[in-house]
Amino acid sequence: MRYLLYFVLASVLIMSSCSNNYDTLETEDLSAENDPIIGKWKLVEAYISSGGPQYWVNIENGEEFTFTSNGLFSSNRFSECTNGDFSIESNELILNYSCNEFTTGFENPEGAITYKITFESNYILLTPTSVICFEGCSYKYVRK
Repeated sequence: MRYLLYFVLASVLIMSSCSNNYDTLETEDLSAENDPIIGKWKLVEAYISSGGPQYWVNIENGEEFTFTSNGLFSSNRFSECTNGDFSIESNELILNYSCNEFTTGFENPEGAITYKITFESNYILLTPTSVICFEGCSYKYVRK
């Protein structure tokens, strides 16, 4: 009986000292789910109007954004400045480019470029809020 007790006790100690990385992997893998903006995005369509009804047009070689979990982004939208920090507040994406004296002409009075952001199952829609599109406009980005 004593040997059985030692065997059970040793088995419990061995099993409890073993570890796996599943918890860590799940946390890392789910970071994009917890914050769905995290990752790389490519512009594929624009919703525009040329004075009449709005319609979607395909964009070839669209700009790209990369959003990181530490609140930074990079983009090839403007060659003069390619990075900065971002935040999302009340479904509004706020982009602050980090280059001194860089201006796009699209900033709000605080100096940020802002968009209403809508998350869909396999894409995001960005609708400018720092600049008004009189006929309406939106941009569709897909995850790369």
